Amino acid sequence: MDDKLNKKIVLFVTTLGAFIVPFMVSSINVALPFIGKEFAMNTGLLNWVVLSFILALAVFISPFGKLSDIFGRKKLLIYGMTGYTLASIFCGISINAGMLIVFRALQGISGATVSISVISILTSVYSPGERGRVLGLNVAANYTGLSAGPFLGGFLIKYLGWRSIFFFVVPIGIAIIILILKIKQEWAEAKGEEFDYKGSVIYGVGLFGIVYGLSLVRSFWGPVLMLIGIISIFIFGFYEKKVKSPILNITLIKNNRILTFSSLAALINYSATFAISYLLSLYLQYIKAFEPQTVGLILVSQPLMQALFSSPNTNAVMCSVEKKYYGVASGIIGTARAVGMAFSMGITSLIMLVFIGNVQIGPEHYPDFLVSVKIIFLVFTILCFIGIFASIVRGTVNNEIEKKEFS
Repeated sequence: MDDKLNKKIVLFVTTLGAFIVPFMVSSINVALPFIGKEFAMNTGLLNWVVLSFILALAVFISPFGKLSDIFGRKKLLIYGMTGYTLASIFCGISINAGMLIVFRALQGISGATVSISVISILTSVYSPGERGRVLGLNVAANYTGLSAGPFLGGFLIKYLGWRSIFFFVVPIGIAIIILILKIKQEWAEAKGEEFDYKGSVIYGVGLFGIVYGLSLVRSFWGPVLMLIGIISIFIFGFYEKKVKSPILNITLIKNNRILTFSSLAALINYSATFAISYLLSLYLQYIKAFEPQTVGLILVSQPLMQALFSSPNTNAVMCSVEKKYYGVASGIIGTARAVGMAFSMGITSLIMLVFIGNVQIGPEHYPDFLVSVKIIFLVFTILCFIGIFASIVRGTVNNEIEKKEFS
């Protein structure tokens, strides 16, 4: 296949891939009141419709980053997109809350594969001089998905029901699979290295324990799970330093200040902003009684504002590492985003459960709901303020390196 044509197909496929996962992330928020009503879901279960996807994404995105470098980025994208498409179908035909949450988790696992593959494939195909432009397009597609999700999702929900948002992504997923199969080239710069299965399990247990523990904080098992999670994360950090082929290269993070502070900035940014659309969707539909498409139109503003942040942050990371670490670096920044999202929902779940309780939200709970929203926004404001300093340090380090290279 002609190299120029190959690049165009890769760009088109990765652009669709960058759209499809964020679309689902944002569109589900508009559907939550309808899902909660149909399945009579209490506060905890309703939160898990979102959290199951995000937590699965956070747990698997870093291990899949390493897997993509070892077994092939195209291969992983095909598997991930197939799984994502099938999981979307089963989410759409769910008959109860349990079934929906399980397949949302499978959607998140597959979404981790897609998210990690599209950035590392783009970085592999395009030269450093072209990379800023194509990564900018990738981020634009990402935020187009986030922006279109509430508006298009609201339209679909009003006229076709909440299940239609899951069926909407199915033909896009099939198109991606067909197009990626046409590309014969594969990218696996770390082929032959061992995969760190033990580290992946320890990391997964740690992250799951912390986030799930937050949602159970009022019970005995909440603090216990959080303690297990924190201990597991510390064990994971020490273990990864000794492994020959770690899923999370601690040395790479330690020696690359751009990667460190870019990831920290992404972690704080998403911790402080992700759950905002979730909260606003509930607020606008429960308290203001707005229709879904009106809510979607209002929610479009948030991802549009965030796109001033992600493109330069991602580009700075990918340009600061060697080619063999593209998948790992993409995994690290993706993990920072996903963990930030999970923490954002974890904080939200914790505060809502404390002030509202584990109940199906009705008019009698609206005053407590408003109190919890105010407290959550106060916490997010503090996190945003802290995030400013991480971004400033990252920018300063990047400028220092560019000056040295120029001189």
